[in-house]
Amino acid sequence: MLQQILLGLHVLLSASIIGLVLLQRGKGADAGAGFGSGASGTVFGARGSSTFFSKMTAILATCFFMTSLSLAYMASHRTNTGPKSLIEQVPVTTPAQVPAPVSELPAVPASAPETPSK
Repeated sequence: MLQQILLGLHVLLSASIIGLVLLQRGKGADAGAGFGSGASGTVFGARGSSTFFSKMTAILATCFFMTSLSLAYMASHRTNTGPKSLIEQVPVTTPAQVPAPVSELPAVPASAPETPSK
């Protein structure tokens, strides 16, 4: 139950990070300001203080890594003793339990008649 909740939170965090990264302005957006094409969008220059979006991205990225590590730990320390793969779930049958194959072709006789040689 906890693993499903953590997985849902993990998916929401990843979608939030993607959204925040897409909303941010790129570093190259202010390149034209140096050549006189307009005013820069930052007050403190090219390396100004971090914005709200960049701080939130860092916080969400930290939470994303924590949920990643938690999910990895939970996956490696499973305590259930059930089958670990689909092959282990297949019931084992002995040859006596296996039915004879059914064929629509006629049965081949045990000894074939000899053909005369020329």
